[in-house]
Amino acid sequence: MCGFCGIVNYDINISGNSQIIRSMFDTLSSRGPDEEGIFLDDCVNLGHKRLIVIDPENGSQPMSFSYQGNKYTIVYNGQIYNTKELKKILIENGFDFDGHSDTEILLKAYVHFGYEVPKYLNGIFSFAIWDNKQKELFIARDHFGIKPFYYTFKNNNFIFGSEIKSILKHPDVSPIIDTLGLCELFGIGPSHTPGLTPFKDIFELKPGYFAVFDRNGLKMEQYFALKTKPHEDNFEETCEKIKFYLDDSIEKQLVSDVPLGMMLSGGLDSSIITAYASKHFSDSKDMFKTFSVDYVDNDINFKKSDFQPNADKEFIQLMIDKYGCNHTNIVLDTPELAKSLEQAMIARDMPGMADVDSSLYLFCKEIKKDVSVVLSGECSDEIFAGYPWFFREDALSSNTFPWSIAIRERQKLLNPAFSNINLKEYIDCRYNQALSEVEFLDSDSMETIEKRKISYLTLNWWMQTLLDRSDRMSMASGLELRVPFCDYRLVQYMWNVPWEMKALNGREKGLLRYVMKDILPKEIVDRKKSPYPKTHNPNYLKAVKNILEDILEKPDAPIKTILNENYIKEILSTDGNAFSRPWFGQLMTGPQLMAYICQVNMWLEKYQPKIEL
Repeated sequence: MCGFCGIVNYDINISGNSQIIRSMFDTLSSRGPDEEGIFLDDCVNLGHKRLIVIDPENGSQPMSFSYQGNKYTIVYNGQIYNTKELKKILIENGFDFDGHSDTEILLKAYVHFGYEVPKYLNGIFSFAIWDNKQKELFIARDHFGIKPFYYTFKNNNFIFGSEIKSILKHPDVSPIIDTLGLCELFGIGPSHTPGLTPFKDIFELKPGYFAVFDRNGLKMEQYFALKTKPHEDNFEETCEKIKFYLDDSIEKQLVSDVPLGMMLSGGLDSSIITAYASKHFSDSKDMFKTFSVDYVDNDINFKKSDFQPNADKEFIQLMIDKYGCNHTNIVLDTPELAKSLEQAMIARDMPGMADVDSSLYLFCKEIKKDVSVVLSGECSDEIFAGYPWFFREDALSSNTFPWSIAIRERQKLLNPAFSNINLKEYIDCRYNQALSEVEFLDSDSMETIEKRKISYLTLNWWMQTLLDRSDRMSMASGLELRVPFCDYRLVQYMWNVPWEMKALNGREKGLLRYVMKDILPKEIVDRKKSPYPKTHNPNYLKAVKNILEDILEKPDAPIKTILNENYIKEILSTDGNAFSRPWFGQLMTGPQLMAYICQVNMWLEKYQPKIEL
């Protein structure tokens, strides 16, 4: 994993811009703490920060390759998992290799396949390749946006980078927030509309897209989208294909030239990865490292709920006993969670999921002390229907994003002076726009149609938020986080599995549980979904309240310009209960909403955007 940035300008010679490109990629040091490099030419600058995972000697970037009188140069962030297959094809077509890095394979695959190359890739990636002869830049992002790519246009410059902070370092770019940005932050946030950011004129390359930038501008094309088609496999065949895709995806993602481990919560998803991975570590159990996260005094403060029915500890121990994991339990304390809210916000370049972010950031920092690569069970709930909103009638009939139904409360949070901002109108527009993209079959039952809708929203909006979280928090710690469940082949396959089969026995992830019944301990298979663990310590609420109270005491606190101060005080006085519904999902309740507001103020102070309304 790495970070990169670049500039293309056809009007002036920018080969002397090394100071600008260095200041841009210096913001990405945590993504690539091991090496750095730059490429300067008349109309292109490229910068790269490298985290070494594969082929330390031969994987340096920017990487150039001369072929048939032309020169190609790449900057790349990610990991390609089907390099063996690609390398075989390339060798058969006359290419040879200096090493075994996926960067070299990707660059030469582009030379061979051209614009079609993303269709041949299985992995997590964003990259840019400069074609010196054509004087054009090819850019691409993986199927579900696991790796980021941001860009903007300023003064004839096409400016891009792995994170927004690198783009903001360009002297021609200034942070601006307009009406659309506020609607994103408070109507959609901490999610976002694909392709957009809260910053005016700073965009993201959408997942599943590639683009070409040349003298005529930027031309984008979608190379991947979920295809709706009849599911022709019977039940047994479906189970076997799921097993194959899981085994193949996990095996491919265990490739690393540096130490590697697994996140293990004792839930179904992380346990599946641990179980499959254990087969590949059968001769080296001492290298089979797993990691879990908990909080000081959580055994005392834990409170059961419909969303978090039990703690992880006993289930983690079951997995340790069965698979002989070399396990580390990482315990976080409340003050750390509150203090890390700002660092988590900076990692995202925008307000995020509050302590759900900061806890993962701290967790990854500790994991990084032992390994440089870790596998996570992220994305299983989206693919196999694991969330409550797949089953709750109030969510299914809400006519909005089911994880964010507190629209009236969101509007009330804005400064009443912003009467021209209608969050419901904006949310409705984005919601209906998203649903217009869903394809159905004439044979779909009414239930399958409804579940397709909510599945599409979950895969393309909610999952993107969690993938952003995973990438930014792990890379802020110099840790590569892989998500085997997000293999596009598995996601595409499960998209067309009928709801009646997917929700076998009327349970969340019913089909996946059935597939795992002879592989995992029964207690794990039957365990009710429990989300990423959060602290139940009342001291966290106190800590967040103190931060927010201190902010409100400042007469020049920037948040007072855009938010309803009286409503914030009401939220504070009721410990968050004045905001009657979760802010986002099931985890972001009162304390997390207050933490989000704190992050907004931290963001305004740190990035100092100009407000244009």
